[in-house]
Amino acid sequence: MDPLSISAPLEVAGLPLHPLVVHAVVVLTPLTALALVLGSLWPAARRRLGIVTPLAALLLVVLVPITVAAGEALAAVAGAQPSVVAHGDYGRMLLPWVIGMLVIATAQWAWFRWGEPRVGAHSAGRARLVSIVLAVLAIAAAAGSTVMVVLIGDSGARAVWGGILG
Repeated sequence: MDPLSISAPLEVAGLPLHPLVVHAVVVLTPLTALALVLGSLWPAARRRLGIVTPLAALLLVVLVPITVAAGEALAAVAGAQPSVVAHGDYGRMLLPWVIGMLVIATAQWAWFRWGEPRVGAHSAGRARLVSIVLAVLAIAAAAGSTVMVVLIGDSGARAVWGGILG
């Protein structure tokens, strides 16, 4: 049994929960991805963002499963149409990407807060190498998360509007 599946429809004030919470994920994912990349490449942004990027990624790790569960509850009502199934399949692929962003954002925050000053004092080359590896991982996770959100959004729009507009 899938731990994210819920048989009863999830609603708020009589409206399906999925379209209400999905917008938080759609906005927060690319913003977190941007913050992650900026924090990797721009020291001034990293200092200003601080713990905000890992906290935003943590919020995504909480919101994505809620959104998926709400979507699955809505899909149970809508029926197993191919476009709805495709949208759900894409939606379930986002969680590993946002977990990756959380891990990298946390590692990056800890590294630049405590690791780089200590290691850099002894070995500037090693500190630079860790910073580069974190930047490459951050760019990969940010790009993957953003691409997934675009694919999920496109498939969701097609599931909702495909029969109406073409």
